[in-house]
Amino acid sequence: MLKKGRKVNLNELPAGEIILMGLRDLHNGESNTIGALLVAIASTRLTEAGLDIPKNHLALEPELTLYARLQDEREDAYAYYNALLNSLNSFCNAIELSYKYEPSKKIRS
Repeated sequence: MLKKGRKVNLNELPAGEIILMGLRDLHNGESNTIGALLVAIASTRLTEAGLDIPKNHLALEPELTLYARLQDEREDAYAYYNALLNSLNSFCNAIELSYKYEPSKKIRS
């Protein structure tokens, strides 16, 4: 799901599991799962970070679709929606930082 040349274990990143499930859903043509909607919300950031996101399966208004789905499923939709967005932001920050800061080579003195 990462473009060639990119190596990072996405499962180790915050919210990695739900984002990976969302990517799998999108690659299978499912656009209305919670994971797929989160990926759609951050598709620009995730693409710039090197993830391969199928653009033809993204929901048109993923934020509204996600919130409406949560309202149908949960009593705490607002709090859960915000928690999901915070997790998504943490994932995006982590993947962006993983490419910005490469492990430094030891300098011999």
